[in-house]
Order: sequence, then structure tokens, then C-alpha cells
Amino acid sequence: MSHRVLTGITTTGTLHLGNYVGAIRPAIAASRTPGVESFYFMADFHALIKCDEPDRIARSSRAIAATWLAAGLDPERVTFYRQSDIPEIPELTWLLTCVTAKGQMNRAHAYKAAVDAATAAGEEPDAHVTMGLFSYPVLMAADILMFNAHRVPVGKDQVQHIEMARDIAQRFNHLFGQGRELFTLPEAVVDAEMELLPGLDGRKMSKSYDNVIPLFEGGPKALQEAVARIVTDSKLPGEPKDPEGQALVTIYDAFATPEQRAAFRAALRGGLSWGEAKQQLVALIEGQIGPMRARYDALMADPAQLEAILQRGAEKARAIAVPFLKELRAAVGLRPYTASAATAVAKAEKAALPVFKQYREADGQFYFKLLSAGGELLLQSRGFEQGRDAGQWVARLKREGWVADAPVQREASDEVISAALAAFQAE
Repeated sequence: MSHRVLTGITTTGTLHLGNYVGAIRPAIAASRTPGVESFYFMADFHALIKCDEPDRIARSSRAIAATWLAAGLDPERVTFYRQSDIPEIPELTWLLTCVTAKGQMNRAHAYKAAVDAATAAGEEPDAHVTMGLFSYPVLMAADILMFNAHRVPVGKDQVQHIEMARDIAQRFNHLFGQGRELFTLPEAVVDAEMELLPGLDGRKMSKSYDNVIPLFEGGPKALQEAVARIVTDSKLPGEPKDPEGQALVTIYDAFATPEQRAAFRAALRGGLSWGEAKQQLVALIEGQIGPMRARYDALMADPAQLEAILQRGAEKARAIAVPFLKELRAAVGLRPYTASAATAVAKAEKAALPVFKQYREADGQFYFKLLSAGGELLLQSRGFEQGRDAGQWVARLKREGWVADAPVQREASDEVISAALAAFQAE
């Protein structure tokens, strides 16, 4: 299986220039990486947690799908789909919910923040908590685990949810895997270098600050009007200007080549007026955003084309999800009655093999052990801080057999251990 990266796209609100520079542009660039299988999905089930306005949800979802496609996401290269078009995701959510501890959900940041806000307002702690909000991390885990994503790019506030997805996957594997790793343990990827574009007032560009530059909304006129409102110092035309620390220059840099950046700074130091500098910024942005806006307008004017793209993406996604969910249903015991005899035979054959078991102890450390077909302990690992480290050692021992520097304690003879490990290579 190739390396898989999965990205969820929020489907509420409208996007601005900061979203494009900080998230959309780098994500689309990453989707072109050779050897990577990319999944991008419109997280419209998640939108229901925050918004109860159906028309707004539908309109925003459509606009954001069109924005990503207009910005260069290639639906032929990636799997681009709407979460709500994959019925296997909510079914997997239930399977995962049944192995998820409530205590773990109690520690989720979004839930705790809602409880804290209600308590501070003198209300019941769960006054504004729906089961959607409370169980949100399980749905997110299903999004990731359905496609066994290896890496999930997220902001720092979402890292906890990836850790929860790992914990849920490990528990499911332990309970139902019978020695198989049904789910890949995902890793969070936090882009420390993500560019945060300043807004019109120099603070981070954010709708909550009312300082955004629109991406497509309002056309060239809205772009020009927003840039005209960027706060600058009071230096007059002809006076030298210090470009450092100016929001206008930082925004220019996000769209300029190194040569353009140097020339722009030199012009400002040479007395270029702020008005002329703003016109140059508009021209620079429009040169890149203008063609995308035309594509966006065409998609918004042709909803049938947009729908067809998403349905093709759903077909690609379901080609993976349908057979995998069938395997998961069988693993938990949701099987056709006619499968019972075949399952019994397969189970008997499986029982003749040794098995690795991974688990987490009360000390918070992750461990694995190797048991013989009869349940005798053959190898016992030391503790690992990360579950993926334990999993990597299990995979290596299965693949290579005995490894001299393996962080384990031998509980049987070398001959017995070597024979047990050889059984995995013979499978």
C-alpha cells in the first residue's frame, strides 16, 4: 500500500487570502508529491455539529469545494469526496464508538471548552453539549481509519484528536485483529512553518478581527478595496520607507518571487508611495488569483459539473471503504450466517500460528509480546513511549525474524523463538 495522507476540509464560512496562503496552497502543493496517495474530503457531517442552518451548510459546502478545485486541486490525481457521500464512515463511527471509553471523550478539548464556558456562565456543565460535539473525535477517527491514512496534516489544536484516533485504532486491533493490524496508526503532521498572513490591521488575518482580504468573493473590486484599507505608516510619497514589519510587505512576499521581493523593498526605501505600493500588490495578487476566480465562477455557475466531480471522488473512496468495512464487520462478528463454517475453519488455522499482541499498561507505556500457538509467552518487550515504536518493532520481527538488538526479553529458547518468527515469514 502506498503512503497515504488525508486532509479534512471544513465546510462552513467563506475563505479568505490567509486561508489560501496558509492552508490551501501548501496542501495542493503537497498533493503533487510523488509516491503519496492523497485523500481530501469535505467534512460536511462535522459541519452539522456547529451549524443548524441547512441552506448555509449546503451553500458553504458548494463554495468551498469549488474554491479548492479552482485553486488547483486535481481530482484525477487525488481522491476528493464529500464525507456525507460515504455511508461507510458513519457505520465505522459506530463500530469505533463501541470500543471508545467515555473517560477519553471527557478529556477532549472541544468538550471541556464547552463545559467551562457553560460553568462560567452559571449554567449546567452540559447545557450546550450535543452528542455530536461530545463524540466528534470518534467521527474524526473514522474519517482517518477508514482509509488507513499514515499522516494527517492538522493544526496544533487537532493533535489530541489524532492521538485519540491512534488509541481507538489500537484498542480495536487488540480486540478484533486476531494478530492482524486492521488499522494503521496515523501520525499527526503539524506544519511549524505554516505561513500566517497578517490582516489589514497587522494582526493575524481572521474573520473574527474583521481584517480579511477576500479570496474570490466580491471579485477584483473587493480585493482592491480591501488592500486599500491595509494600515501603513504615515510616510509621504518620496520619503524613504522601512519595509520591515509592514503587513503590506508581508502579504506581498507571500505572492512574490525573491527578485520581486527585493525590488519592492528597494522601491519603498527609494520613496515609493504607499498608494502605488498597494496598486502593485493588487496587480500581483490578481495575476495569480484572477484565473482561479474565473474557474471558481465557472464551477459555481455549473453545479452539475461540481456534483459530478464529487461523485467520481466518492466512487474512488467507496472502492476502498466498501470492502474494508465488510472485513471490519466480519471482524466484530457481523457476518452472514453462511459464513460461520468458513470462519470456524479460518479460526482453527489461525490458532495454529503464534501471535503478537500489542497493548498499553497503566504506566502509559506501550508493549508487545509474542505468544506461541498454545499461548506460551515467548518474547516480552520493554515499554515504549509511542505505540508506533512498538508497532514498528513487531513489523520488523515479522518481516526479518530474530533481530539481535530487539528491545525484548526472551522467555523461551532461541530455537522456539526462531521457529515462531519463521511462521510469520511463511504466511
